[in-house]
Amino acid sequence: MLGISRQELAHSIAGGDIAGKLAGCPFKGGVFLVGGAIREIALGREPRDYDFALSDAGDLKHLEQTFGKRSFLLGKKPIQTHRIVAGDTVLDVTILEETIEKDLKRRDFTMNAVAFDIRHGTIIDPLDGLHDIERGFIRYPNPDTIASDPLRMLKSVRHFAALEGFTLDPELIEAMTSSRQLIGKTAPERIKHELDLIMVSEGVWRAVDMLTRTGLIFEIFPELETLRIMDVEKHFSLETLGHTLLGFSFLHTRGGRYLANRAAAKDVGYALLFHDLGKAHTYSYDEVKGLVHFFNHERRSKDIACAIMERLRFSTHETKRISSLIEHHMRIFLISSPEATEKAIRRLIYKMGDLTPELIALTLCDMYGSSGGEENPSTYQVVQNCDSILAAWYESKKEPLPRLLSGNDLLAAGFAEGPMVGRCLDTIRDKQIAGELRTPEEALRFAEELLKSPVTPLKENQTNDP
Repeated sequence: MLGISRQELAHSIAGGDIAGKLAGCPFKGGVFLVGGAIREIALGREPRDYDFALSDAGDLKHLEQTFGKRSFLLGKKPIQTHRIVAGDTVLDVTILEETIEKDLKRRDFTMNAVAFDIRHGTIIDPLDGLHDIERGFIRYPNPDTIASDPLRMLKSVRHFAALEGFTLDPELIEAMTSSRQLIGKTAPERIKHELDLIMVSEGVWRAVDMLTRTGLIFEIFPELETLRIMDVEKHFSLETLGHTLLGFSFLHTRGGRYLANRAAAKDVGYALLFHDLGKAHTYSYDEVKGLVHFFNHERRSKDIACAIMERLRFSTHETKRISSLIEHHMRIFLISSPEATEKAIRRLIYKMGDLTPELIALTLCDMYGSSGGEENPSTYQVVQNCDSILAAWYESKKEPLPRLLSGNDLLAAGFAEGPMVGRCLDTIRDKQIAGELRTPEEALRFAEELLKSPVTPLKENQTNDP
């Protein structure tokens, strides 16, 4: 709140668009702006959402009339919220069962337990939440806060990530650590929503670190515990889990320029978290060469990640994109050498399509997590290659390669319906990308020769990393 007085805050809220529109309404009961909107205004920010509490349910009609929209219900009884959406403005309205003071004392954090009385223009702050906002302190109102809604543990971490300069109360951290098992009682959709907000936050690295410190991350993703155990048992100096978690500190720095929007940041964040899960199941040791291998760990990681995403109710679209990033997270490393060919880059772009920039961001997070953020000749080469890939991707968007043949063309040439048609089209496309086939006539001649031969069309090789 940085020096703003309670009176100045009240004046700022009253003079805002939302409270100003409601000032002249003939309300019968108490009308209170509550929670995060007040916190945001105190911090000098523009709220995105506004929460209201009404003592008289009949006053809801005045909000609907003021903003020109009917409300609709969210949630189930006995706790229901009336939502009004007017353009970019979202208002969530609850009906008070008791006094506003008692309602505030039941809220998640003291910084959200502040209200502004619309009718009287005064601030109500029974838990000294404004002082906590001023000192950047995230504190719970009472010891029952977590037990009454375990999701508040994730909410506290989300606020910790989003509010720069804020810290978590040590008592809250201790309570989260001792109560972390309670998160299993929360609906997967609610957990996923909070995780999404954490992933797109600029402070995602701080959040992931806090989730690890409290053990919450292992309650939500027990598959990560297997990685941690492997790191300890195998005495890895470069910890598999450690470099994964450290990679989040580079998500919005090194990888930020490749992230087009919040959805892209979310894709890459989850892919980073899951990309090495398969290593705990593919570990092998070559005693002759003294080398550790994780053959095919990309595919195993993808399978494990898909099971997690199903458990947490990810959408089909999200699962497809994130699993593709995981499956191909080694590809840029494997072609990052001074001898990397344009053909290899074109093949990568064709395979990843619009996910190419996100794959670059994932690669950089993975790489700098492994190097501890240090630059060396190897990281420099990867960065150079990433720039070449991005430039080639932009060029491909300007002039996409035309399709040389269709499935119907192959059927007309004598192919039988079945997987052979798809494999042949993939091979033709691959050779087109490599510059070996340039016209429909050349592609058709290749297909006809292939049809005469018993040899199965070549498929793109999968390479395992050591």
